[in-house]
Amino acid sequence: MKIDNFFAELKRRNVYKVAVAYAVVSWLLIQAASILLPTFEAPAWVMKVLVLVIIFGFPMALIFSWAFEITPEGIKLESEIEPNKSIARRTGRKIVAVTIALAVVAAGLFVYQLVRSTPAGMPRQSEAATEVPNKSIAVLPFDNLSRDPDNAYFCEGVQDEILTRLAKVADLKVISRTSTQHFKSTPDNLPQIAKQLGVAHIVEGSVQKASDQVRVNVQLINALTDAHLWADTYDRKLTDIFAVESEIAKTIAETLQARLTGSEKSSIAKTPTVNPEAYELYLKGRFFAEKRTGADLRKSIEYYDQAIAKDPGYPLAYVGLADSHLLLTAYGAISTKEAASPAKAALKKALALDDSLAQAHASSGLLANLELDLNRAITELERAIQLNPNYATAHHWIALPLMAIGQSDRAIVEGKRAIELDPLSLICNADLAWVYFNARRYDETEAQARKTLEMDPRFYVAHYYLGEALQFKGKLTDATAEYQKSFESNNDPFSLAMLGQAYARQGKTDEARKVLARLREQAKSQYVSPYAFAVVLTALGDKAHAIDELEHGYDDTGFYISLIKVDPLFDDLRGQPRFDALVQKIVAPKK
Repeated sequence: MKIDNFFAELKRRNVYKVAVAYAVVSWLLIQAASILLPTFEAPAWVMKVLVLVIIFGFPMALIFSWAFEITPEGIKLESEIEPNKSIARRTGRKIVAVTIALAVVAAGLFVYQLVRSTPAGMPRQSEAATEVPNKSIAVLPFDNLSRDPDNAYFCEGVQDEILTRLAKVADLKVISRTSTQHFKSTPDNLPQIAKQLGVAHIVEGSVQKASDQVRVNVQLINALTDAHLWADTYDRKLTDIFAVESEIAKTIAETLQARLTGSEKSSIAKTPTVNPEAYELYLKGRFFAEKRTGADLRKSIEYYDQAIAKDPGYPLAYVGLADSHLLLTAYGAISTKEAASPAKAALKKALALDDSLAQAHASSGLLANLELDLNRAITELERAIQLNPNYATAHHWIALPLMAIGQSDRAIVEGKRAIELDPLSLICNADLAWVYFNARRYDETEAQARKTLEMDPRFYVAHYYLGEALQFKGKLTDATAEYQKSFESNNDPFSLAMLGQAYARQGKTDEARKVLARLREQAKSQYVSPYAFAVVLTALGDKAHAIDELEHGYDDTGFYISLIKVDPLFDDLRGQPRFDALVQKIVAPKK
């Protein structure tokens, strides 16, 4: 058969039209399946099988349309039909009509899915987001039904205890409380919230506390179908609250068919304290610690001390005490040395009481990082992640010492994991931009910083990091504007130092020296890290005094000094013998 005749036969026998019709029908089937299969909780392999059947069916459909024809008498071989009796043309017109109708339906389904996947008013998730695992859960804030509004801290404590116990199950993905706190207990838009948090299930609840009696209502919901998988009400005495929280967490894990190891079962059932007064004082301490101001952190320390006085064997109270002291270095303008001594004593006691406490190991890692013992910091944080794979803070904190020793790829992986577990955390999102910056991936730094600012345009840390990205992309004027916004938002020494070094690199030497003088004046009344002075001095070309400040920073310890191996801001100092020796002193394993 000649090639021209062959193509003519393809057309006459409707092979082209069957191919187009098959493609449209396949598209329609896939669109419908993507909507219906999750509704019936079909496993992922069902969709894969459907796609394979469609692929292998395509050549079969073409062969069928070539070899057979549909006639009023039924399906017959083409060779058996006389040419003058063929109705292939009429059949072709029907195929075209049906194809157009199905294409309209398929397009409608496609538009429906597109609209459903991007709900109005909700932030878009990463385009690279993967399929939501079925064993994933977010515990939303519990409603406080108590008459006393001051019991809000207790309500938050119940929610957090349930979440913390679930987080210890490696077979579950559990979203951090930092992200879930953005929502109310019983929202109307569960599917949207679940999509935003990257989970399949939601836990809602309420707490009512009166004197020594507590009522906890809780329910587990499939967020996609809004089906209630389990619900219960617990009326107990305050002394039984930990048993209630343990029972709730265990039931939820079993309902989601999560695999529980023996150690995980023991961990879920553990009672932090037998003293209800100590527990309430601990919750008050954490309530104030999360406000992240110098005054509130000092108030939290008072409550943690009171909790420990009530129960000296309460390990979480010691961890909270240590964290508040360490956070004061960032929010209360005190030196690392001033914070390290009480933090170290508290963590030593916490680990002596319970060496399996992930929070204690994570805080020990943060302390080691501040003391420039980077390898011990990594070891402690790895242990915290092993004990609690869903602990977003540990993934966030371990990225920082990894970044400091130059393991940027692993630091980025950990930073991304922290965001996966705590997607609405501003600091986790912002610090991933910082990791990208020190890895010299400036486009990704800019994108991540802008993503954080979309979540909160006032977050000064993100303006700081965006400025760094723009500066090293050659947009120094735009960078200076971001440093200015950062400083105006928080009035902190680091943002001021970044503004000063930007002035220096623009040739505005007088403005840079005014910033330096202002930092020295601030240092008379509050702690200013030598790192801030070094940043400005390096930009001014005063290398000797910049290195003097960094050496002083090493003696004083502190987090930022650990980064000089990778920080692009100090590239002008590389090759200076004193600077290179200091880098080696910082990154070398401590004995």
